[in-house]
Formats: sequence, C-alpha cells, structure tokens
Amino acid sequence: MIDVVVVDDQALLRGSFRVLVDSAPDLRVVGEAADGAEAVSVVRETSPHVVLMDVRMPGVDGIAATREISASCPARVLILTTFDLDEYVYAALRAGASGFLLKDTPPAELLAAIRVVADGDGLLSPSVTRRLIAEFARTPQRRAVRLTGVTEREQEVLALIARGLSNTEITQELHLSVGTVKTHIGRLLHKLQARDRAQLVIAAYESGLVTPG
Repeated sequence: MIDVVVVDDQALLRGSFRVLVDSAPDLRVVGEAADGAEAVSVVRETSPHVVLMDVRMPGVDGIAATREISASCPARVLILTTFDLDEYVYAALRAGASGFLLKDTPPAELLAAIRVVADGDGLLSPSVTRRLIAEFARTPQRRAVRLTGVTEREQEVLALIARGLSNTEITQELHLSVGTVKTHIGRLLHKLQARDRAQLVIAAYESGLVTPG
C-alpha cells in the first residue's frame, strides 16, 4: 500500500482527494492537514510515502512545508497547483518537491502520479515543467550548482533529463542500454545529492548545463 497525506486549506478539496485516493486498491490516505505547519506534524506522525501539497495556505505555506518535510522525512511531495500559481512551482521544486500537478488533472492521472512519485521518480510534464523551470532559472535568487565529478556522458544524460526525455528516449538518443542509462542516473543522483529526477532538472539549469530559453 502507498500511504498518502493530503494537505489543502479547503476541507471540500481534502475530502474529495481522500475519496479519490481511497478508491484505489493500492493507495490509502493516512492523514490530512489544513496548513503547512499541520502538514509537517502529520507527516512526522504517519510517515507517508507521498504528500499531496497545496501551495497557498494560511500560516506556513506549501513551499515552506515542503522544504521542512524534504529535509527531515523520506516522504515525497507532489505539489498541487493551478496555472495562476506558476511563479511558485520553481520555488517548490527547489524546496524538494518531486513534481507537480494541476488541480484539474483527471482523477486517473492523479492516481498514476502518486504511484510514479512513490516509486522514486520525479513527475515532470515536458510541455509545462521545462517552460517553468527555464523561466524561473533566470531569477537571481537561484543557487550555483557545480557539476564536480560528473563525467561528460553523465552531463549528456543530465541535459536530456532536463529536456524532459524519458529513460527510453535517452537510450535512443545516446544509443545506450536502459540499464546503462539507469546507472548514469543513479550516479547523478548520488553526485548531485538529488532526491529524484525533478531535482536533477533543477541542477541542470542551476549549473548552467542547460540554459533557459
């Protein structure tokens, strides 16, 4: 079973997400929270695999909560947002989120996303995430990431990840086996101290390996 905590300041939405998640045979909601501070507490008490995290909430917002959860818990955070909150997405990914979804995502896709994130992969939509990260990588607040110890081949893999390519697409692009690509990704995660694929995309932009545009 994949344990999920739902965080949203609107009770109706929390209830809807609970019903949806609990309808899947392999998923279950083990806790709810109405703000970021409560979310951190509930996550520590329940040790879920995935946290569905709203961004805008009273008191401690979703970004601050994501940062604290990512720093102290193994739970992976999936941000729920809307198009008018685009400016928060990059900050959320930097804070440690494993990906994001729009709140109007079809139910089946939301359930699939929870499984993807629980499995350790970052949830990145090439059509949306690349544009967002490219836009916000221009901000002066971004940190400087060094690719110390990252080989030329690993940099090639990292650049393709930042473009939103899947493992299969990377194998075709670089003429490598799936196993070799997975090995390179594992080494990148270790060398860059990244939690998942989403964090590798951030590192690719912040290191200057991939330029905005």
